[in-house]
Amino acid sequence: MDFMQQSTTKINVTFLYPGFNNSHCQLKIVNYEVEENSISHETHGLSKKHLVVRRGKPFKLTLWFHSRLWNPHTEYPVLEVFLGNHSDRIIVQISDEQHDPQGWSAKIYPGDIQSKSVTIHICSPVNSPVAQYYLFLHIETMHWSRSTFEVGTFVLLCNPWLKEDPVYMPLKAQREEYIKNDCGILFTGTPQNINERPWMFGQYEPGVLEACMKLLQVSRWHFNNKEKDYIRRADPVYLSRVICAMVNCDGDLGILMGNWSGNYRDGVSPAEWSSSADILHQWALSNCKPVRYGQCWVFASVLCTVMRVLGVPSRVVTVFNAAHDANSNLIIEENFSSSGEKLPGPKDSTWNFHVWVECWMRRPDLGSAFDGWQVVDPTPQEKSGGIYCCGPCPVVAIHQHFLRASFDTRFIYAAVDADIVRLIIHNGRVMKRTIDTETVGRLICTKSIGSDLLENLTQDYKSKTKPQAAGYGRYSGWRGGQDRPMSRDEEMPPGLEVSLSLKRVPTVGESIVLCVTVRNNSRGSRVLMEHVNAQLKEYNRNAQESFWKSHKEERIKAGEVLKLEHSILSSEYESVLADDDIMNVAVVIKDVLTKERFLATKEFNVTSPKITVEIEGGGRIQMKKEYKAHVSFTNTWSSSVNGAVLTVEGSGLLQGKQEARMAILKQDEKIEKTVTIMAAGPGTKLLKATFSHSNSPKAISRTVHKVTVVSA
Repeated sequence: MDFMQQSTTKINVTFLYPGFNNSHCQLKIVNYEVEENSISHETHGLSKKHLVVRRGKPFKLTLWFHSRLWNPHTEYPVLEVFLGNHSDRIIVQISDEQHDPQGWSAKIYPGDIQSKSVTIHICSPVNSPVAQYYLFLHIETMHWSRSTFEVGTFVLLCNPWLKEDPVYMPLKAQREEYIKNDCGILFTGTPQNINERPWMFGQYEPGVLEACMKLLQVSRWHFNNKEKDYIRRADPVYLSRVICAMVNCDGDLGILMGNWSGNYRDGVSPAEWSSSADILHQWALSNCKPVRYGQCWVFASVLCTVMRVLGVPSRVVTVFNAAHDANSNLIIEENFSSSGEKLPGPKDSTWNFHVWVECWMRRPDLGSAFDGWQVVDPTPQEKSGGIYCCGPCPVVAIHQHFLRASFDTRFIYAAVDADIVRLIIHNGRVMKRTIDTETVGRLICTKSIGSDLLENLTQDYKSKTKPQAAGYGRYSGWRGGQDRPMSRDEEMPPGLEVSLSLKRVPTVGESIVLCVTVRNNSRGSRVLMEHVNAQLKEYNRNAQESFWKSHKEERIKAGEVLKLEHSILSSEYESVLADDDIMNVAVVIKDVLTKERFLATKEFNVTSPKITVEIEGGGRIQMKKEYKAHVSFTNTWSSSVNGAVLTVEGSGLLQGKQEARMAILKQDEKIEKTVTIMAAGPGTKLLKATFSHSNSPKAISRTVHKVTVVSA
């Protein structure tokens, strides 16, 4: 946009008195003072097409006229701001008084008047809707005539720098992280072995702000009632709910289509995305067709980008062992066979991790006690008010177990604090039932302010005491949803205690060493049958068929502690394991005499072999200068692999994808690719690399390397 825009449009000039003519006062040029306004309003870099300012804070425009200003004795200027069919008239005053952020105002300071130009300071109300506004200038006379000039447009955003704004965030470090930072870290995997996934929020990428504003204009709420939608956009609670619903596509023009099938041939695998800007660009350029495909961390990251653009402080949060409680009973049921195989269960499930967004805002609808961080979850799981939308839900309401607070608090509470009921099933009968009150919400975290370290948020969500309402003693029976009285065995204290652990966090190429500990608390010896079972699963899906089993008889004396070790060789899992897979291992100990059964389970991820990225001169490069990037992968498996492919790509660094291929990659052999990178603009860029081979349908290893680009 040319911010020294020449104004040639003169509209609706009316002369009620034939002898009067004010044509000498003609608007020529509008200077949007974009540099000063963008710095003052903390919007620098958000758009090259629009003036972007924040509500409740003055911005200025300089108006240049052809021959003279208006005559202060016979003429007076009036600004008119249009939003939809609604407009506000603003009388321009010559004054050095402060603006009142409760209403529209326009002031000219005495020193800002020149012979052919004038600088006007305009301030919007702090409760203004987030939108693009149209601005007109009227030169009106004492004789009821008026000349009207089209001044232009501006985009108005929320203002977390302003105390009166409901999204006000007091600390500068917080605003820098949760509004201005365009690069972050997502956490996935399992609590014992956390993966870090860099992500470009990209709010300063060209076209991103425009895509965010377009998203508001194509929402179902805007189509249903434009004027009502405009008015309600002043409220960040309403804004977050609209954007949450529009990030996923549910019969509307939303951004992302979800896919958890594993088949992404007609789109992009969710694991391949690393930039919100890429997704927003594709959506906007395709005339609002949903982008294929997303999963929870992709949905959340796009939502975080849009909310930061709109001026609402936001951060991406990971919940490890997140419950999906479809029937709202705060109970997740998991079923196992008598040999330890995890069975397909009800609709409820526990995801190894789930990613959502926290947005910072006041909650006048609930009271000041519920101000602060609000959970907003755009992943389409359960409908809220008839649409796939979840939140905003106050984090403090979850911590205080106030499940009636709006919105969707009960569902979100269950995600972090539900109980897991595990059933051992044999011939259709429940043989053992245990309640796990600790696993769900084991770790809740986000990126720390000013660093890539993990910040633990678990205590913000979970109190030390768990109320009865959380589901104690209330769980559905097997195959029917009716409560079943506990058997005599379940009422008795356990004669055996069984636990399952890993000797160390496994890495691909190493054996997985499982440690089963059995403590006999009874007064007599026992003959036991041990069943150990290993299955693969994706982070949010049912386990697949078993790929490894062990069955053997053991004997244990009264009071004895039996320690058993099992090794799953790398050759036994490498052919079935892919980069993001989770292992589910369960042990069932059966007392041969009493038929009692005891269950212990563990889910974990195996660390993938690393792709190495080395950039000439380190991770800091100058723009418009070529650098070499060396990418390599070493086969640490126990055998050769066929059809090895190493792929390198990087938006803003590299044109297209570049590959290295080897027909056979032998054990301990390396595949390498050297590429030339160059950045056209400053900021943080991401260089991505993936390794795959013909024996696996999915990528085996991937890495994302951050590159800082500075001006020459």
